[in-house]
Amino acid sequence: MVKPEKIEKLLREFIKFVTKMQLIHRKEQWSLTLQGWIVTLLCIIALMIVTVTHIYPFLAVSSPIEADVMVVEGWLPDYAIKKAIAKFNRGSYRQLIATGLPLDKGYYLAQYKNSAEITAATLIAFGFNKEQVVAVPSANVIKYRTQAMAIAVREWLLTSDLNVKTINLYTMGPHARRSWIIFKAVLAPEIQVGVIAAKPWEYNPNRWWKYSEGVRTVIGETIAYVYARFVDWSS
Repeated sequence: MVKPEKIEKLLREFIKFVTKMQLIHRKEQWSLTLQGWIVTLLCIIALMIVTVTHIYPFLAVSSPIEADVMVVEGWLPDYAIKKAIAKFNRGSYRQLIATGLPLDKGYYLAQYKNSAEITAATLIAFGFNKEQVVAVPSANVIKYRTQAMAIAVREWLLTSDLNVKTINLYTMGPHARRSWIIFKAVLAPEIQVGVIAAKPWEYNPNRWWKYSEGVRTVIGETIAYVYARFVDWSS
């Protein structure tokens, strides 16, 4: 039977050997104290509160410019289209462009085949001057739909006789920041782009986290905005 003293000696020799081979080393480790954990938790809570209360105004940006043309995204609800008319009448616009994609449902039954035509017809039904509105539908794409709409607008503007240098993009709430980024990238440098964000009726923008629609919209647009920052929309 091996004596304990001999085992202990062998272990010491083994540790010395391992240390010399630099297979292991001893290092100090810092850790938070109770006060440190409390301060860290309070900082996280404060950051969450600031994010929740400021993310909507950041996404739903309104930065209009003196523009020749107003571009209205065709997926907007009727109440937002009515507001667009009021904004148009208060400005010095010469033309309103309704953008949009082919319909996903009812294409073969509907009189209008895309949301651009539906929006233009809705504007006219609300009393808008039909000589000042044009439907500019985009190609049927699976992804990058906003870019497709911006490209369609660019091609129409470049072939029109209006000689447009400035536009204001009229869109909905927290979608504004992302649409603005994409339209600016697609239309630069020939055309300057401003943006106007309509206020949604489906939820209170100041308390969006209390509404399921608000949570879905803001979280979805936040993720989409982060993604949009890593894409070259000008290509």
